[in-house]
Amino acid sequence: MTHEEIRLAAAGYDHLTKDKPSAEDTKFGDVDITEHSLPIHEVESSLSTSFNWTDPAQSRGLTTAEAEARLERDGPNALTPPKKKSAFQKYIDCLRSMFNIILIISGDNIQNTYLGGILIGVAFLNAFIEFYQLQKSEAILASFLAMIPPSCRVLRDGTLSNIPAANLVKGDVVLLRVGDKTPADLLLFSATDLKVDNSSLTGESEPQERGHVHKGSSGRPVEAENLAFNSTLVVNGEAWGVVVRTGDHTLIGQIARLTGGETGNQSPLAVEISRFVIMVSSIAIVFAVVFLVVGITTVYKGKATQTFTFAVSILVAFVPEGLPSTVTLLLSIAAKRMAAQNVLVKDLQGVETLGTFNYLIFDLAHRMCQLTLLATDKTGTLTRNQMTVTNLWNCDRMFSAFQSNNDEQDTPNFSLDAPGMGELVATAALNSRIKFDRTDVPFSNREIMGDATETGLTRFAGRSLPDYDAYLGEFPKVFDVPFNSMNKWALVIVNKPHEDGGLTSYIKGAPERVLAKSTTYLKDGKVVPIDDTFRESYEAAYNYMASRGHRVIGCAHYLLPGDKYPTDYAFSKKDMNYPDSEYCFLGLISLEDPPKHGVREAIGTLRLAGIKVMMVTGDHPKTAEAIARKINLMIGDTKETLSNKTGRPVREIYEDEITAVVVHGDDIDSLEGWQWDLIFSKQEIVFARTSPQHKLEIVKRAQALGHIVGVTGDGVNDSPALKRADLGIAMNISGSDVSKEAANMILLDDNFASTVKGVQEGRQIFVNLKRSIQYTISHTTPEVIPQLLYVIVPIPLPLSAILILVIDLGFELLVALSFAWDQPETQDSLMRMPPRKPVSERSIMNRKRRALRRSITLGNDAEAQSTSRSSRIAVLARKLKAPFTRQFWEDRFEPSDDETLVDGRVLSYAYLEVGVIETIGSLLAYFLVFHKKGFSPSDLKKAQKDGGELRCSLTYFPGYFKKHSPDFINYKGQSLNGDQQVEAFAQAQSIVYLSIFFTQCFNVFAVKARFNLPFGKAVVGNKYNFLGIFAGGAFVMFLVYTPPFHSVFGGSHKLLPLYWLIPIAFGCLTLVWSSIRVLLARRSIERTRVKDIKGLMMFPTMRTMSMRSRH
Repeated sequence: MTHEEIRLAAAGYDHLTKDKPSAEDTKFGDVDITEHSLPIHEVESSLSTSFNWTDPAQSRGLTTAEAEARLERDGPNALTPPKKKSAFQKYIDCLRSMFNIILIISGDNIQNTYLGGILIGVAFLNAFIEFYQLQKSEAILASFLAMIPPSCRVLRDGTLSNIPAANLVKGDVVLLRVGDKTPADLLLFSATDLKVDNSSLTGESEPQERGHVHKGSSGRPVEAENLAFNSTLVVNGEAWGVVVRTGDHTLIGQIARLTGGETGNQSPLAVEISRFVIMVSSIAIVFAVVFLVVGITTVYKGKATQTFTFAVSILVAFVPEGLPSTVTLLLSIAAKRMAAQNVLVKDLQGVETLGTFNYLIFDLAHRMCQLTLLATDKTGTLTRNQMTVTNLWNCDRMFSAFQSNNDEQDTPNFSLDAPGMGELVATAALNSRIKFDRTDVPFSNREIMGDATETGLTRFAGRSLPDYDAYLGEFPKVFDVPFNSMNKWALVIVNKPHEDGGLTSYIKGAPERVLAKSTTYLKDGKVVPIDDTFRESYEAAYNYMASRGHRVIGCAHYLLPGDKYPTDYAFSKKDMNYPDSEYCFLGLISLEDPPKHGVREAIGTLRLAGIKVMMVTGDHPKTAEAIARKINLMIGDTKETLSNKTGRPVREIYEDEITAVVVHGDDIDSLEGWQWDLIFSKQEIVFARTSPQHKLEIVKRAQALGHIVGVTGDGVNDSPALKRADLGIAMNISGSDVSKEAANMILLDDNFASTVKGVQEGRQIFVNLKRSIQYTISHTTPEVIPQLLYVIVPIPLPLSAILILVIDLGFELLVALSFAWDQPETQDSLMRMPPRKPVSERSIMNRKRRALRRSITLGNDAEAQSTSRSSRIAVLARKLKAPFTRQFWEDRFEPSDDETLVDGRVLSYAYLEVGVIETIGSLLAYFLVFHKKGFSPSDLKKAQKDGGELRCSLTYFPGYFKKHSPDFINYKGQSLNGDQQVEAFAQAQSIVYLSIFFTQCFNVFAVKARFNLPFGKAVVGNKYNFLGIFAGGAFVMFLVYTPPFHSVFGGSHKLLPLYWLIPIAFGCLTLVWSSIRVLLARRSIERTRVKDIKGLMMFPTMRTMSMRSRH
């Protein structure tokens, strides 16, 4: 690559980080927590509880009766919610929207009492509808928060169980494990490698070490090493603690740093709609002012009142008054539909203002419909998180623990007496941090609490050993180092005597990491140095297991020499004072975690929807690739698989020959920009052996290319990526509290297929809202053009401002809402089309060129890795100069495949296509009615023009088309009196009003036609469309043909239904035009449709092994 190409590839990958603000010390100066300073034995008596700090699992905790009494006395462990805005304040907020302000100002400054009152009333009605939906949204919010009440592990009556965190009381003994959210303020009396994330409380960005302090801790509570505070997250290790404060008495309650405060931040959707509202309002104001000036200076010179009424009519015509209510109601309906998909939206406590909850729901759906890349964890997300030991390798032979069709016929069954099996079982049993709900029942009846891998190993060891509890009691634990996602191994030292000493160290973890710490291996009970022959045998065994999609665990032990490690040796993790080399490799254990039901079909559906799905896992590349090939995530060849098929060396295979890639985590740190581009250009991607930092880096790199990134995960190691992603998706049942805290949404049923439902629902909500807006603004042109003709020609006003309001807030509102229940136009219209903002090679290159230009403009020095800051004058000069450069306009008109809510196609359809058809139809009916009543178009112009001039010259001349108007002589010489003029004018206005209604009835179906002609079942299958039309029609007929309303709204009960045929004909023309648009666009739509993917397996996911034990 040339130097310029390298610079271009690297452009756009700069990551900016913002430091979190430090906590203000003054907030922690006076906190009512003192137990941390007491010696550990005094804490037990002061809290009247029972715990064992030497063997925490043997603690008794409180009795159930005592816990219930304390709960009754102290109340639930819950924080008092923050003060919310009053109902009146919320209503005022709703009233202060742009549309409502325009309506109130217009209504307050107009002399027409009816019109002014209606304009102001409409503003208050809009605000009330939005306020009412906000109140309903809060009820939905409360039900959401009740779906997953926080729980914790607590010891009561000596039994470990899960209870709601709200039921915790002072003195309860709680077990904290990695991934938990601390349920109350705890004093720790036992801890192992505990680290907590206090960033939400103190602002400290790095996890803080916490543990027990036997003699108590001095200093402030917030700095105490033996306290874990409510709402902080456990990111490493585990601990036992006793509750010292609950609810509002906790540290977070005392300093009032509640996360449920109100926020006024707008979602991207709210911003997009606000921009549209401001644009339309600005155009309306400009038109109104321009034609107000034109009217005063020409036709209506000297008649300020009449021209101001016209200006108000222009405003009312341009501004879709019903749009805010329509959007609010549509989003409320969408919120309920999203809730029905087992999807919980996170961070709802902050949703309080201006219907933000509805916008948040839609914004979530909006992101899902824009989703271009989904990075998913494997264990617990794609697989069931139910690990079962399947194979064991003793450095010589492979053994099968369960009957499996994947094993070869000559693979022997597992036996504890076989060489090396006892040592592997010992590693599985002794090197474990699982907990049982109770220990006074047989092993098979216990609930195992721990991660899936250790649970599978423990279950296997429990079945294999004659007496599991006695075995663990015989070899007590002396020291351990828990597993973490960086080291990828766990170590334990137990008091297990041997010939050279009294201690034995066991290590298990990623096989390559364990092998790197080993210098020998065990073969038939003998210790043999590791050589190339063994490594080949190891690789073959590893590939045998991993290629079947199994998780592979390496095991080793070290018989610690007594002269170097006596039984009272002081091991330490802080200075790594423990043996981490010279181990003896014992063998491999593989566990199968079958894919979840529906995962294969879900991934296939997402890929056919144009969403790139990639796996990001900590497993071995072979394991990850094998699982990926089972679930449609990987179908094509990698360099390695193509090499095996063709016999060509890997180095001779070109990048354009492959569509899949497996990237090892060890390579990520050294990847350059062009290599990242190469990886993301592949259709199928698997990242293996990744750390949390790697996952975060992957998300950042994908976002830098313009991807809307979704991340699914359930573990602590997924949380940084979940938080950074555009759409973080956590699991409810198997997910840790840390992952749920970081995510935007939670799948309540842990079903990955719910992601597909969410994407489909998100895309449909977007389509429905877009249709509703497109339909709503289609009648703007037939409302505005008559107002302009009234000034320019002039002619009698075809449509009054009151009738325009009745259109926008009458039948239009009812019909526009019915789009919320629309179904997909075709089976493939949603999930075979690309995302709304697709990422292509063109979009990536355009993005990189812009980033490179910004970098050059800012004066970045690549070699010195510094940026020279420009002065404010230089920045201002660049901004002023930019519009006069070619690059500025090229960027502005750069072709894009992005689809926005209100784009050029929507505006063209509404204003220039269907809007013009409706305008011609309504004006044709208008002139025809007048013609039948004796007025030709020239007569209308003359009457309006002469009437205006006579009103200027004669003090008491009322003008034409009023009850007391003088006779008018038409083009035939006939004399038409005032009553005839009024009736003609009333019928003409009525037919214009009815014309818009009838043509819009046809537009309901025309606006849906994109893939098929507007006549199919999917187009007319929404019964709510017909209910809206029927209700709107009844409203229209009642208004036009009921005499008591004529004094306010106009109208005439004498209008013949025969005139309806004109707008009906133009409504049919609307359908014809819609059909032509479909036919013209069919080829381009077909080109954008996601192509079929050869090799997708769209049949149900089935388990690949039998759970029947082989004995």
